[in-house]
Amino acid sequence: MVQEFKVLLKQFDKVSIVTHKNPDADTLGTALGIYEILKNEGKEVEVCNWEGILPNYLDFLPHFAKIKRQIDFDKSLIISCDSGSIDLLGFDLSSRVIVNIDHHKSNTNYGTLNIVNDKCASASQVAYEFFKDEFTISKDTATCFYVAMVTDTQNFTTLNVTNDVLKVASELLYLGVDIAEVNRNLTQRKSLSSLRVLSETLETLEFYEDAQVATLVTTQESFKRTGATAVDTVGIIDYGIALATVRIAIFIMELEHTLKVSMRSNSADISELAVSFGGGGHRLASGFSIDKMDIQELLNNINREIKKRGLLNEL
Repeated sequence: MVQEFKVLLKQFDKVSIVTHKNPDADTLGTALGIYEILKNEGKEVEVCNWEGILPNYLDFLPHFAKIKRQIDFDKSLIISCDSGSIDLLGFDLSSRVIVNIDHHKSNTNYGTLNIVNDKCASASQVAYEFFKDEFTISKDTATCFYVAMVTDTQNFTTLNVTNDVLKVASELLYLGVDIAEVNRNLTQRKSLSSLRVLSETLETLEFYEDAQVATLVTTQESFKRTGATAVDTVGIIDYGIALATVRIAIFIMELEHTLKVSMRSNSADISELAVSFGGGGHRLASGFSIDKMDIQELLNNINREIKKRGLLNEL
């Protein structure tokens, strides 16, 4: 597959690396790491995000300031990072050649070349294992890939952390990643607005099914009161799944026109639950977006689907 990629790469002087909407560290870290690799190959490269609202705590990543809101190259190879479906990218890519790099089980294989491995803990792990033997992995690329991996595994605590994951992390550190700098930026740069919105969101905590299901909601009103943005809600769902009795946690974020739903589970496969609502993701961490509707009605629908599928019986 690496040779197929090299054949494609030779056909293009320019490369547009595209990240998914509501960008997280995995999509951005993977993209910026690949940016460094391809710049060293002599390509003209751009990194693009449709929304342009980026998590500021990641601004220490190499090349972060180069991320743009639009695709400027008309005829370029598209590389998508950490996106299970093409619609999550936001751009019209219907006539473009796409290299799809991802680790989601629900990936729709929308690329001309699909480099997808759902056994990997992050898209950056997929990218590293794909590029490492035939391309140069610099310290900057290693830093981007490592940050993507450490965040997507919640500091290597998720159940998809394997010997291979830790081996890749070790190899990235060996390439020069400053782990102290990474840890400082990931753990000690919370905004005041993120603490305010966390406080308000925890007030919405509710339980279902004998406290096996926990729900949390951040409303538009809460965003206005606290001055927070969607980026400030990263990690809120972890408070729900951390509770002793909770087996499935649901976090709903109300945006201007949509509701963004994130779900976590201890062991039940919730990826198909997300697919049933038009989304997707991983076995234990999935989500979807839906046109704005009554939030309680949506929660009722999700809980009905959990019971219908017997997901709590799997635990």
